[in-house]
Amino acid sequence: MKKIVLGAVAALVLSTSAVAGVNSQTGCGLGAMIIKDDSSAVMLALQTTFNLTSLNQTFGVTFGTSGCKKVKLVMNERAEQFVAANMDQLSKEIAMGKGESVDTLAELLDVQDKDAFATSLQSNYNSIYTTEKVEMADVLDNITAI
Repeated sequence: MKKIVLGAVAALVLSTSAVAGVNSQTGCGLGAMIIKDDSSAVMLALQTTFNLTSLNQTFGVTFGTSGCKKVKLVMNERAEQFVAANMDQLSKEIAMGKGESVDTLAELLDVQDKDAFATSLQSNYNSIYTTEKVEMADVLDNITAI
């Protein structure tokens, strides 16, 4: 019975993936596509938990499925996953020009001069986060363009 229900949910999700929107707080993935209600922290947590436990966000980011936009420049998959999972925190730290998320991103991108990287990100914040609903792929593309 569980397999039938799971299959029906998967078919429904896959059939509506073309019109599915991406939640700017939890990113793309089946969690955001199935759980449309993002009005509370509980619902956002459920979206994120579903994405992480089913590993569908990783697949979606890599292949541009599940409402995810594929990054133009082939990049470190771990960096893509990190940015997708930490969009809000990364945005705050880039605006400040420092923080653990910025340092982690620098390590994932093999940046040698972390201070210069953080300063460059901070001075180009508006070029990286072009809108309030910017997607992970756009953020990474904008970072690599800098």
